[in-house]
Amino acid sequence: MQFVDEAHIHVAAGAGGDGVVHFRREKYVPKGGPDGGDGGRGGNVVLVGDESLTTLVDFQYQSRYRAESGAAGAGGQRTGKSGRDCELPVPVGTQVYNAETDELIGDIVADGQRLRVAKGGGGGLGNVHFKSSTNRTPRQQTDGSPGERFDLRLELRLLADVGLVGLPNAGKSSLVRALSAAKPRVADYPFTTLQPALGVVRVDPERSFVMADIPGLIAGAAEGAGLGTQFLRHLARNHLLLHVVDIAPVDGSDPADNVRTVEAELAKYNEDLVGRKRWLVANKMDLVPESERDDWLALLGEELGWDGVIYGVSCQAGTGLRRLAEDIMTVLEEEREPESE
Repeated sequence: MQFVDEAHIHVAAGAGGDGVVHFRREKYVPKGGPDGGDGGRGGNVVLVGDESLTTLVDFQYQSRYRAESGAAGAGGQRTGKSGRDCELPVPVGTQVYNAETDELIGDIVADGQRLRVAKGGGGGLGNVHFKSSTNRTPRQQTDGSPGERFDLRLELRLLADVGLVGLPNAGKSSLVRALSAAKPRVADYPFTTLQPALGVVRVDPERSFVMADIPGLIAGAAEGAGLGTQFLRHLARNHLLLHVVDIAPVDGSDPADNVRTVEAELAKYNEDLVGRKRWLVANKMDLVPESERDDWLALLGEELGWDGVIYGVSCQAGTGLRRLAEDIMTVLEEEREPESE
């Protein structure tokens, strides 16, 4: 399925039904009286979170949505039928913006969550509301009000605990495959990953977290080179970023320079991403002699001025993966405890 993480739609809520002018005509009520009913309310347009959806692709084929209008009132003080709501299922993680003002309207973060994005119009009043001691036969009524209309921008931001960043072929997809049951494409050419992919990492039967594989960045990504930065919005919700770097690139490039390249592109896109909690993961350690691995990691940390731990892993050999997963789980659990309290 095509991955689409942004869509533009037009929504229109239903108009309210009109109130009516009507008078009773009953056999034993000679003078009758006003009994015109109110119009029904118009239907709302509502977005509903659906965890089974992973993309906004459906909105590429249909972009205009309208709720049902309310029916007019009737005699006997009968209120018109209300219009049906227009319910649009969207992936969990969808943010909704007013396309004209760029105002954030709401955020769908749970399965079944409902967000009204356009309110239906109110029904008009029937002539029964206008009777008085001086106006026994009112012929006034009011029309229903129109429903709201908006142009909306939908943005999908994947809900993942951990996000992966790095150059193409650094081994991000391999890391997701090695730690989870997800099977993103892995190959020996750049831009194998063309769209974000999610994987659930299960540390033990009761403990797990979600990891997001984001397409690789290259120098000039902020200016549109490669796949650009179009997918970096998915990192906004991550609690932790893993910066994956190839410790022994086949092109002979310097791993430290490769880290700096990605950092520069992150800063151009959003300075906050560089300041986020970020761990450095040196991949493909199986290409380095075992006796020299600690020295290689120490040298990388020294060149970068890296204060934290650098995790040395090999997705091919399975080296260091268990420790990495356990440490991630521990940090996430520490963050979740205050939230639960």
